[in-house]
Amino acid sequence: MQTKAQHISYNDNNEQIKYIKRVTDFFASSGKAPIANIHTFGCQQNENDTERIKGILKQMGFGFTSEDEEADFILFNTCAVREGAEDRVLGNLGALKHLKLRKPNVLIGICGCMMQQEHMVKRIKSKYRHVSIVFGTHTLFKLPQILFEAITRDKTVINVCDAHGDIIEDIPILRESSPKAWVSIMYGCNNFCSYCIVPYTRGRERSRKADDIIAEIKKLVAEGVTEVTLLGQNVNSYGKDLDENIDFAELLRRVNEIDGLKRIRFMTSHPKDMTDRLIDAMAECDKVCNQLHLPFQAGSNRILKLMNRRYTKEDYLALVGKIKAKMPDISLSSDVIVGFPNETKEDFLETIDVLEKVRFDTIFSFIYSKRSGTPAAIMEDSISDKEKHENFDRLLEVQNRISREINETYGGKTVEVLVEGPSKNNPEIYSGRTDTGKTVNFPFHDETKIGDYVNIKITKVNTWSLDGEII
Repeated sequence: MQTKAQHISYNDNNEQIKYIKRVTDFFASSGKAPIANIHTFGCQQNENDTERIKGILKQMGFGFTSEDEEADFILFNTCAVREGAEDRVLGNLGALKHLKLRKPNVLIGICGCMMQQEHMVKRIKSKYRHVSIVFGTHTLFKLPQILFEAITRDKTVINVCDAHGDIIEDIPILRESSPKAWVSIMYGCNNFCSYCIVPYTRGRERSRKADDIIAEIKKLVAEGVTEVTLLGQNVNSYGKDLDENIDFAELLRRVNEIDGLKRIRFMTSHPKDMTDRLIDAMAECDKVCNQLHLPFQAGSNRILKLMNRRYTKEDYLALVGKIKAKMPDISLSSDVIVGFPNETKEDFLETIDVLEKVRFDTIFSFIYSKRSGTPAAIMEDSISDKEKHENFDRLLEVQNRISREINETYGGKTVEVLVEGPSKNNPEIYSGRTDTGKTVNFPFHDETKIGDYVNIKITKVNTWSLDGEII
């Protein structure tokens, strides 16, 4: 039976406040303000965790850089969902051995989901001796203590907790100046999909209290934020572990009432928990964006059962039908896994059939990555890597066509866009998103600034973005 999480204020944690002062005094005695560089891998939850790490470091007098050579503290905030992400982290970590030899006092750390896996902690201890700090997802709030121990002891400090963690409120957050913000509403996952490591690294589901979420969003709005994305491994399960009688549909309605907030997004949703109450709330709340990320993972009922997804292809298609009946213009995105153990050609064609029937605006697709410790990791697999990659290429071919066809419907239309800043691909033009999540690029306008909502007439359609002009 799952133990209910305690809700604890970070500001009431006298032990960590004590360590904040000790770290601050240590670096102040050197006469130089310390500088940190944080490398973040993985999902939006990891991005949000990095914002908290930066907030704690700022309390201790740290500045920030994007260059390892300039940093006194280098930290990798990691993801364990796919093997490729872990390989990139370990490669980057190994490359820092030479920097540590040249700068012996530099602190190198690794945290996040990878460190919730015992075999990874052992690997770091044995093969990456230049690493000074190791901590997991449940001990992030102890960073002041961990950092102090690292700078005063000549050994690696490891602080990883196997417990499922409490809710620590009021952790300082350092966000980039932006009209958008991530807001975590819950942590962990109870679903145990057979391929997924998240329940083992993030723990069981723990929901934040609604009043704490509302207070955080109101503070963000006062600071100029107009769009929030509510985060959770499965936001549809929100509130099930709380004493108050509230579900995600009710939370959406409460957030929708916040003055000054213009847009609400959320992710990720599990189809099995997508209720009629939630669909109604989405349709009726004017600030909830006309966009939904609803992973289906595979189209074959046989594979879905092996994945422990607890719905069928028919269930998913019926759910999409309900959603589109309430919100005809909704933009849908999804996650798809190709090459799950023993996925046959016939199974894969069922996945293609879902793409054709639903017509997602976009998908996030991956070739199955074995995760040690999950049930799928020990399943026999008779499908060759060659066939998996061929299926993956076919999936992208179909989805690219559908994405392009959907984007073509925007040609000549006028859409409202939140100006987010210069385009990543061309800093000489602005970029922003529609409420359906479409990226729109457009020329600078003298009177336009980041955070504005502007009307853009679409003049050119691309597969993954739209071009337009302010009107």
